[in-house]
Amino acid sequence: MSRVETLQRLLDRGFAALSRGDLDTAGRCCREAIGQQQDLVPAHFLVGLVALEARDRPTAFSAFQSVVRLDRDHAAAWAQLARLYLGEGQVRLADAALRETRRLQPDDPVVLDLVGIVLSQMGEHGAAQAFFARANTRRPGHPPFMLNLANNLVYHGDTARADQIFRDIIHLQPDSPQAHWALASSVKARDSRHIETMQQLLSRRGGNPRARAFYHYAIGKEFEDLQQWPEAFAAFSAGAAARRGTVEYDESAEVALFEALENLFTPEWLAAQPPGDPDPGPIFVLGQPRTGTTLVERIITSHSQVHSAGELQQFGLALRRLSDYRDPRRFSAELFRRAAELDPRAVGRLYLQTSARMRGNTPRFVDKLPQNYLLLPLILAALPNARIVHLVRDPMDACFASFKQLFADAYLHSYDQGEMARHHARYFRLMQCWRERFPGRLLDLRYEDVARDLAPHARQLIEFLGLPWEDACLDFHRQDSAVTTASAVQVREPAHTRSIGRWQRYADALQPMRQTLAAAGVPESLDAATPMGVYP
Repeated sequence: MSRVETLQRLLDRGFAALSRGDLDTAGRCCREAIGQQQDLVPAHFLVGLVALEARDRPTAFSAFQSVVRLDRDHAAAWAQLARLYLGEGQVRLADAALRETRRLQPDDPVVLDLVGIVLSQMGEHGAAQAFFARANTRRPGHPPFMLNLANNLVYHGDTARADQIFRDIIHLQPDSPQAHWALASSVKARDSRHIETMQQLLSRRGGNPRARAFYHYAIGKEFEDLQQWPEAFAAFSAGAAARRGTVEYDESAEVALFEALENLFTPEWLAAQPPGDPDPGPIFVLGQPRTGTTLVERIITSHSQVHSAGELQQFGLALRRLSDYRDPRRFSAELFRRAAELDPRAVGRLYLQTSARMRGNTPRFVDKLPQNYLLLPLILAALPNARIVHLVRDPMDACFASFKQLFADAYLHSYDQGEMARHHARYFRLMQCWRERFPGRLLDLRYEDVARDLAPHARQLIEFLGLPWEDACLDFHRQDSAVTTASAVQVREPAHTRSIGRWQRYADALQPMRQTLAAAGVPESLDAATPMGVYP
């Protein structure tokens, strides 16, 4: 056998091992191949793919950079680099890698799909849709590509086309948990037929908790559509338990994080900071997930002077880069200890630079990452002219709304009633702390008030932002821009009160959550007598 044939067999074995999840074998094959030929491009590319699967980002970066040094026309490696750079908040480098990919006019459906993913993460959902569509044209009937296209259509409000694609995926691959969940999420159930199908599929998924979570949450949502409340809660609870078994939530680390925030960021700390970046463009909409942040963002971005930048990770990534923080955890006490020593202007400048691609061409833009409430003092220092809107929702509704939602890789506290409630209590106390220490620096806006009486609260919001009133802000549901959150379907209809007090349908089953909140001094609902500070 020739040397070329030997290397090809090694690579074939390596890629086959990768496809079945055998990372050890795949890694040995590519290392052996590189040992025999240092400049073997497919071997370096395989190293990058194995590293991605192993979540070894530094090795993946190095491998794909080696590929493009050896072969500048390797579109797949450029696309992978674009995704990696974007994940690190290095938007300019991501954009440059993406330009290289597009320069090569790729025809490989895998590359086309990956470009679509990167464009979606950059907030360019229209351009992403074109790449997803091309990937499906090049390789029709491939469920992962179909799912990305369908999700993009949901973001754009084209639920009819999306639903048909979800059904086509299920026809091709009947046991597709994510497609069943996506279909249930975007269509209101009228009968129990889909539930019965999913229950049959679920019975075969005993050893796969991630798949079971998708099915349970989908079943719960459809039971809720049918107003079968006990059955819905049983499904949500089973889904939460299944998902909880797949995540690593370190509650003690979160406790330490909140303690560090309260200890570090005092009024004296803020007063001692040098001036930040004076740019008045950013508007931060923050709070807990599922509390109306998307609704309020849509109201604001219906204004002609404001663009939606989506849920940006850029502020937290700026802190990581400037403090040389390399822990894989997104937030920690150590990150905030380092961040407290950073130059605010440098933080603000880096945030603005790395979000420039997503902020659009209007004078103002909205960053709607809910978790930015953790960063509030740092935002005040780095961007003193930014406006901050905090969404407040009745605690039991807020906690239950998260508990019954299957998230991607965030909000790991939300899959257990006690953990969810204790997290909410820490958040509740922290926001009280911020109000007391930094009075007048944020607008508390109650979701219930906005949903019940939109016009005066929308006007209050726009006035707080220093913008002239525009009637379009009352017609937020008519926007045709993409929405990528779990509220993608709901925000395309007028404000409604259907979700207010929904937890009471499940009051008996939610006693652990309710009792935990009460023990922490958090009321189950908020009213004018709640000691939350004065709502502006």
